[in-house]
Amino acid sequence: MKKENLLKQAAALGFPLFKTEEDQNVNLTLADMVKSMDLRLWEGFPVVLATSAEKAIFNYDKVKWYLKKPFDKHYLASLVLMSLALYKFLNLKFLWADKLYNSFSNDGKKEFAEFLTKFKKESDFKVAGHSMSGQRVKSAFTQYFNKSQPNLSDLMSAKDELGLEYALSQVFSPKQKELFLKKLKCEKLTKTEKEYFSRVVKKKVLAFANAELHRLSQKVLSF
Repeated sequence: MKKENLLKQAAALGFPLFKTEEDQNVNLTLADMVKSMDLRLWEGFPVVLATSAEKAIFNYDKVKWYLKKPFDKHYLASLVLMSLALYKFLNLKFLWADKLYNSFSNDGKKEFAEFLTKFKKESDFKVAGHSMSGQRVKSAFTQYFNKSQPNLSDLMSAKDELGLEYALSQVFSPKQKELFLKKLKCEKLTKTEKEYFSRVVKKKVLAFANAELHRLSQKVLSF
């Protein structure tokens, strides 16, 4: 893929070097980002990975399939582990990220720990022998959050919102979560939605609102 087109594809997936509305093959775009050896694109890799994975259109095996050379597959693994370490450092919790982390061997998890240490120390690190600025990687990611979360004043608020999304996903089905948020925003529900909310969702909400249940839950988690 030509570099200009690659930059546009990356922008469409969340890394704002350019703006475009073109459709794209997410996994091919990620593979091309890896092969580009362009540090500016590599700095935005965590943004594109998170954006596509949250939309459930990222497939690690498919990205690997597009990478025919062994060293490119190694670069992919390093960039993914670097991204996962960044999410961990920022205290961002993604269910898909945990599954992706667990798919790596002990050597991969060791590399993840090394990246995490670098982020904590605000040190530069190397990916495929290329020195990368941890600060620039974090800046690219936080800039994305600031633009994609216009109602949030800073990254901490963004982390809280993502934590809430994660928690809701643990207790509600996608449809139940949708109705919960619509009710929260005072949006109008259809007759069918109202009935379903009253019959199913409301019961869960009442349980969560129970102060004694909350106290006991906190106690259980402290053991």
